[in-house]
Amino acid sequence: METASRAARLLAEPSAPLGTLTEPAALADSLAAEGLAPDAADHRARRLARCAQALLDTGVPPDRAACALIVPGRIEVLGKHTDYAGGRSLLAAVERGIALVAAARSDAHLSIHDFGCGAHAAFDLSPDLHTEPGDWTNYAMTAARRLARDFGPVGRAADIAFESDLPSAAGLSSSSALIVALGIALGAVNGIARHEAFRRVVTRDEDLADYLAAVESGAPFRGLGGDRGVGTQGGSEDHTAILYARPGHLAQYVFVPTRLERVVPLPAGVVFAIGVSGVHAVKTGAALRLYNRASSQARRIAELWQRATGRSDTTIGAALEAGPDAAERLRAIIAGADRGAAPTDALLARLDQFIAETREIIPAAADALAAGDLAAFGRAVDRSQVLAERALANQVDETVFLARSARELGAVAASAFGAGFGGSVWALVQEADAARFLDAWRNAYLARFPSRAADARFFTTRAGPPALRVA
Repeated sequence: METASRAARLLAEPSAPLGTLTEPAALADSLAAEGLAPDAADHRARRLARCAQALLDTGVPPDRAACALIVPGRIEVLGKHTDYAGGRSLLAAVERGIALVAAARSDAHLSIHDFGCGAHAAFDLSPDLHTEPGDWTNYAMTAARRLARDFGPVGRAADIAFESDLPSAAGLSSSSALIVALGIALGAVNGIARHEAFRRVVTRDEDLADYLAAVESGAPFRGLGGDRGVGTQGGSEDHTAILYARPGHLAQYVFVPTRLERVVPLPAGVVFAIGVSGVHAVKTGAALRLYNRASSQARRIAELWQRATGRSDTTIGAALEAGPDAAERLRAIIAGADRGAAPTDALLARLDQFIAETREIIPAAADALAAGDLAAFGRAVDRSQVLAERALANQVDETVFLARSARELGAVAASAFGAGFGGSVWALVQEADAARFLDAWRNAYLARFPSRAADARFFTTRAGPPALRVA
């Protein structure tokens, strides 16, 4: 069966000599042709050229075959903890992300330089790599281990240099972007798109996002066994947005399985303002348990449904498709269940949040945006934010303040996004007013939370293109 066209393009074997990737002008032209605005294309091209030059400076020969990637972060406009539970999300890519250059090697030794922060990691590709949570190398080694485990012929490594201007642990999917970037780079140097085992499991575009999500979470995928992943229990929303976002648009996807439902253009003259709270959404220890709580609740609800009905539905979304009374049946099942590890009221709140977010809020918000009714769009987003605060209980004072103050300062809509317990808030604002808004938003936030001044960040972005392969 033919590998999906976009996946095949991203995973094509590198053929450009490394020495040809140090000229920003040619790289900028390629990026602009893919949908990046000229200023963003120029910035990304200069970062790619720096990565290529950095590899040359470490002694990598200029005639070594190489590939160059831009892998963005994403904004979860709506879809709070819905994807892995079989729900919907409304997604966009940001114009920030990872710039990566990979020069193919003939052996299994992988050398990775993060020239943005001066870090370096080196190890051999192996299905038995041991990783430790809490460090970026966990993501690099997880991607390498899983590809080597799933596709035995993967034995060629690379010299890799990357830079990222995504703030880490901020809800913009910096970790998933790294998994995607390294998965593509290692897949490309190994010609993985030609491997029969890979072609059996990646048969359409969305399959690549689902596979890389399984790499990150450790889940099995279409007969390929799972492993420990990086420690987080998430879905494929991030990877889908990173790989298949549409510049200037929001993409509405439904998950498990992943399927594009609609693409909604953003009105002319609006941009996203991003407020990074400075509260890091840490994914280790006790913080990891809180991060995974919503997914554990979703699994528990599905298990109760299966036990009570004898059906094989594995997600809340699938259970709700069982019939017109499925929601009420599911509520009754939860109410009558043993309290177990998850209190009944918490499970009911989780179910109601899922139903509202995926079946009511997202369709209404997309319809409003498509009709140009920004007021209705804002009201739908406000409801999602309230449910995150009350039902998911994954917001902190800083993100609550950022969302509310953005609306008070005139944003069309504003919401926290990502896993919660820190991270960022997006606000949709008029581009002509963006500079004033950003200054006012920053000043209000730092006046309320002065201790966050060192780590908080504020910037604007258009809805950008997905991951791009420029060589």
